[in-house]
Amino acid sequence: MTLPMATDFDLSQTDRLLRTTRAVRRRLDFTRAVEREIVLDCLRLAIQAPTGGNRQGWRWLVVDDPDKRAGLAELYRRSFEPYIAERRDQLGDGAADDPIIRSSAYLSDHLHEVPVHVVPILLGRLPEGASTADASGFYGSILPAVWSLQLALRSRGLGSAFTTLHLVYEKEAAELLGLPNTVTQVALIPVAYYKGTNFRPAARRPLEEITYFNGWRRWE
Repeated sequence: MTLPMATDFDLSQTDRLLRTTRAVRRRLDFTRAVEREIVLDCLRLAIQAPTGGNRQGWRWLVVDDPDKRAGLAELYRRSFEPYIAERRDQLGDGAADDPIIRSSAYLSDHLHEVPVHVVPILLGRLPEGASTADASGFYGSILPAVWSLQLALRSRGLGSAFTTLHLVYEKEAAELLGLPNTVTQVALIPVAYYKGTNFRPAARRPLEEITYFNGWRRWE
């Protein structure tokens, strides 16, 4: 496709970054330290993402203390077991060969070994019974920055994954990290250098099956 205007981006590299940034679990390198400065460099890029009303009501907690990482990993595992048991029940005999189960279980078992955990945080809390619009605006004020962080990490040889299972025990995690009850943890992003370079585009349904124009299930 011919672009309607000139661009100074190398689209081949931009597109490759977007096509091949995966949730990395089994290929994280636990033996290699992650320098704080490289995480900070990626966060500097991440906070250029748009945020609702330009309020920038985000905070970023970088956890590289081994004891605190172990504490977060324990909360994650407590939540992981019932979560993955439900998926195993759904898949039945096919559960043993399911790559999602294998990679998720691997991360659960080794999360404490991942050298850096990044916890994105929003100032404030959603009120009880918040509307869809409220929730969308609230989380939409940080999720673009989280994905920018993951892209920046990937471009520097670091893998990551967006995880939320520790949030079942959000209060315990807040106590562990010394967080006030006026803020909201959004995720836990494990960060480590990855092994290998052969990241490929993921299998996805054809775009024509999942994209509509001007109405539900309309392609016109």
